[in-house]
This record gives sequence, C-alpha cells and structure tokens, in this order.
Amino acid sequence: MSKEKKHVISKVLPGSIAEEMGLEIGDAITKVNNEPIEDIFDFQFLMQDEYVEVTVLTKDGEEAVLEIDKEYDEDLGVEFENGLMDDYRSCSNKCIFCFIDQMPKGMRETLYFKDDDSRLSFLQGNYVTLTNMSEHDIERIIKYRLEPINVSFQTTNPELRCMMLHNRFAGDALQKARRLYEAGIQMNGQVVLCKGVNDGKELARTISDLYEYLPVVQSVSVVPVGLSKYRDGLYPLEPFEKEDAEAVIDLIETWQKKAFEEFGLHFIHASDEWYVLADRELPEEERYDGYLQLENGVGMLRLMLNEFHQRLEELKKGGFVPAPEKMTLATGRLVYPYIKKMADRIMEVYPQMDLQVVAIRNDFFGERITVSGLLTGQDIIAQCKVLDLGHRLILPGNVLRSGEEVFLDDYTLTQVRETLGTQIDIVEGSGKSFVDTVLRV
Repeated sequence: MSKEKKHVISKVLPGSIAEEMGLEIGDAITKVNNEPIEDIFDFQFLMQDEYVEVTVLTKDGEEAVLEIDKEYDEDLGVEFENGLMDDYRSCSNKCIFCFIDQMPKGMRETLYFKDDDSRLSFLQGNYVTLTNMSEHDIERIIKYRLEPINVSFQTTNPELRCMMLHNRFAGDALQKARRLYEAGIQMNGQVVLCKGVNDGKELARTISDLYEYLPVVQSVSVVPVGLSKYRDGLYPLEPFEKEDAEAVIDLIETWQKKAFEEFGLHFIHASDEWYVLADRELPEEERYDGYLQLENGVGMLRLMLNEFHQRLEELKKGGFVPAPEKMTLATGRLVYPYIKKMADRIMEVYPQMDLQVVAIRNDFFGERITVSGLLTGQDIIAQCKVLDLGHRLILPGNVLRSGEEVFLDDYTLTQVRETLGTQIDIVEGSGKSFVDTVLRV
C-alpha cells in the first residue's frame, strides 16, 4: 500500500466537523493519527477516538494536519469519491457455474465485473470465495470484527473446489474460513449446486464439514446453478429435475432437525427454487431462522405469502373496498404459481377485481432461467404486447436496476410503458406492497 494514497472528498455534510474545520470537496485525506488509510475500515476505526489528527492534502496541493477534539465515535462528516476508499477487488477464479460467463456480449460494462471482495461482503452482503484474501486481509477482518462475512463455499472437498473454481489455491482457501471460525467471526455460507459435481455425497460431506463451524457459521444456503443459453465452450452442466430437488430437500431437512436440536438454528437451507421444482410446500416461517438468506432466494416466497395474507386480512377487516379494475401481473415462471394464488385470493375477497397473471418466458437468457430478477424489457414487451393488459401492467421491482428505472437489457421503464401503451406499476418485493399496489391502497 502506498504511503501517499489519497482519498478524495466528494461531499462535506452541513453542520459537520469537516465543515467546521474548513474541509472542501476535492481535498484529500491521507492519514489519521499519522497512520496511512487503506480503506473505509481503517478510516472508521481510527476516527473513533475523542482526539484525532487528520492529515489533509488540499486541492491546491498543500498539506495540513488538523487537530480534532470530538465525541467518541462522532463522524467527521465527509463522503469520498469511492465509498470503499479503495479499488474493488475482482474475482481471480473461473468458476464452472459463473453466471457472468453465461451472458451475451454487448451489455453494459458493469454487468461483466466479477467482484470477490471481503469488504463488500461486510458492507453489501456480497459472497466471497476467500481465494484472493491475504493474511493481512484475514487479520484486518478479525481486528475490525467485520462480520458477518458471506462465504461461497461450493464444497469443502479441497480438490473438487479447485476444479469448480478453476483455481489451484481454492482448496487451501478453506483454511481461511477456519481462521475466521476460530476467531469467532460470524459467517453465512452459500453452495451453488451443480448436478453430478458437488451434489449427492459431496453435498452431504460439505454440510457435515460446515456443521462443525456452528454456530459461528449461522446459515448456509444451497441454490441450484443458473444455466443460460450462452454456454458455448463452458463446462457441460445439466439442469436439475424434480427427483433431484426432492433428494436435496430431504438431505437438508434431515440436517435441519439435527442442527435445531443441538444449536437452536436450522443452519442449512434450500432455496425456494428447490421447493418449486419438487412441488412441495414451502417451509414454515420458523424454519428460516429470521430470514438470514433472503438475498439467495431462501424464504422470499414464504415471507411474501405471510405478508400478503396479513395485509389482505387487515384491509378486509377494516372495511376497505377497492374500485373495480382489470389489470395484468407479469412475473417470472418460477414464482408464477404463487403470484397466481395471491391474485386468485384477492379476486375471491374482492370479486370486482379482474387480475390476469402472466409468466414471462426468458427468451433473452434462455428458458432455463425462470427467476423474475433476470427478465428483460424486450421479453416483457414481446410477450405482453399481444395481450389485453387491462388498465395497467404490474411488474416486480427486481426487474429494474437498483435505484433506477432500467432493465437488464438497458430498456427503460418509460420505453416499455410507451411501447405497450399502458400504465406500469412496480411492486417492491413485499407481500404488503403487492396488495397495496394491486388494490391502489
């Protein structure tokens, strides 16, 4: 790390210590208490004291040391050009299941970036493979208590992990998880299951090995590999069938019972796709241990259904009556059966509502991709333009880029709305949002 590393200020918050000290946008912080700053964690850790000395390089090129008396943990009040205060670390693996390698050419550049940064695991919940973490990184995680760390295990078989990640150091990296476990750093795990590779006996081994890390490893999700149609030249992988899903669920539920009896945690979780594929009832809410793995699609459907029924019952008891309306709800094929049941229930309670539910086929990535989060604007247009959509079209919020009205294929919400010639409303994921959007509460 360079001693001259500069962290440029992009914003000074009104009323902050920084504003009082005369810091400006374009100034850079290089040290705190004469310690060079590697990233946001160094900065936050060193800024905790009641007296700090901050070395600043002004935008005019002058260096100054600011002596600051403040409350313990009081923030300086600045934001930086890079929120991490460092470059993002890209992935050094060539995983046989990587979805980024299965995307077509010509999409926006950010979609092709593979991150594998333990700091983003702590900040944003990203999963890391541990393969590009140094001893220095491990020590900093332990020193700063950066937890929980989310780890992509895939398998605990070192040789198999090297093969799956196409990285000869991937097996040795499992020792880093042991270091974190011994230091009591809380972890969540992930296993991307590939048929004939890390399933069956290998999955049983992985669960057994990770069980030894309980309760420091508080949860592990098992998710099926996503297979797009762009797999030319990639490792040959096959989709899972119903009987495969049944076997995965049976194995996981056996370990759940053992873990709950011993630790009060269910620990190992099958993602919602397995239950849909196996045509089995979703687990009850209590088995999700507080929904620790929602971002991996573990318990999303159960949570949404529970919120849906609760909200609908509230409105019914409160005497709410919606205006009659016809509309279309478009979603991915995976969750279609559940969206259809919810729509039917609304029409049962409010017969004046006419709800058409449509499962959008993913022609862009291929029919094996069934999640709504990978639907594109062009597929929605192509399959909805031939329908009578009614007064409006309702879409799930995860079809759009976070914080923006842009689909994966860079179609905008405005383009889709104008092409289809109808109002479009977005449901933001929760069962309550679903009810309120449909009924215009």
